[in-house]
Amino acid sequence: MSEPVSDEPVGELELVHAFTGPMPTGVSVSHTGRIFVNFPRWGDEVPATVVELRDGAEVPYPDPEWNQPGDDDAGAFVSVQSIVVDPADRLWVLDTGSPRFQPTRPGGPKLVRVDLATDTVAQVITFPPDVALPTTYLNDVRFDLRLGAAGIAYVTDSAVVGANGIIVVDLDTGVSWRRLHEHPSTKPEPLSRFRPVVEGRPFLERPADGPPKPVTVGSDGIAISADGTRLYYCALASRQWYSVATDALVDVSRGEDEVAATVRHEGDKGTGSDGLESDDAGRIYLTSYEHNAVLRRRRDGDYETVVHDPRLLWPDTMSVAVDGHLYVTANQLHRQATYQRGEDLRRKPYALFRTRIDAGPVLLR
Repeated sequence: MSEPVSDEPVGELELVHAFTGPMPTGVSVSHTGRIFVNFPRWGDEVPATVVELRDGAEVPYPDPEWNQPGDDDAGAFVSVQSIVVDPADRLWVLDTGSPRFQPTRPGGPKLVRVDLATDTVAQVITFPPDVALPTTYLNDVRFDLRLGAAGIAYVTDSAVVGANGIIVVDLDTGVSWRRLHEHPSTKPEPLSRFRPVVEGRPFLERPADGPPKPVTVGSDGIAISADGTRLYYCALASRQWYSVATDALVDVSRGEDEVAATVRHEGDKGTGSDGLESDDAGRIYLTSYEHNAVLRRRRDGDYETVVHDPRLLWPDTMSVAVDGHLYVTANQLHRQATYQRGEDLRRKPYALFRTRIDAGPVLLR
């Protein structure tokens, strides 16, 4: 007789903060324990698109002025999707420049570095229109500070309608370029091969009028290996994931075919994933929005469940912190009106959780 199926929680999940305002996506934790969160401007009222959690309060960061933009404002945050503290303990803010998923305009899509010692903006890198296309949606970012004069950033373009790919940024010069542009590994899988189920229902776009449509979000989650040689990525609408050689991505003399030749299929994850993350022990973390869980691929290639809990309603972004915890946001993304025939079924509060993993972030210096 087979063992009975159980939906009991796995691992321990600690609530860090409950959000009663707009839905969060990104989270990152500094080396001194400061916690930063962002809220994209998708339709909720968003007083500040980037905040620091201070004594239970959500404080606009680095100040209110940077959180009051125009749609193509290079001097303020338009709509932030991701924030990441880099190995040098600096906060980087990835601004989509695409409120409500509108077409981008020069000045809006950008990568902004904030000095945590002074809480001031130290660098602004804007993306030219041939890199951040009108259809581009900048989703997540990772850093390797060992490469080049000041380091390299890798950004996913998860455009719903338009080209997907990886954007590479030289942090010294601010020059950026596209890689794996429209490569199959960066594209969503068709509904014939990927039929995600969340909370017992097929995860589809369900307009208020008209038939359901498949979700078409491309390259989304991203993580860098502990040794910096491979960049992992996955489309949100897929159970497959891939990696590519970082030396090929950063070498501008290599053609697209040469870069594509280094792509490796990492297999079937068994679940749809939004975020990816890595730690200094060489393990890769994957959110599982189909199973209210966070999974981990060990160095030996086997997978294990780090935490499974019914409160993890759409685990979105993860951050491995030096305090030995993995932080993860849960924002009920699938309950938005877009997926529920025009009815918003989200129930506040949204949540930031953490779970103990006893490993630090990948520190690529």
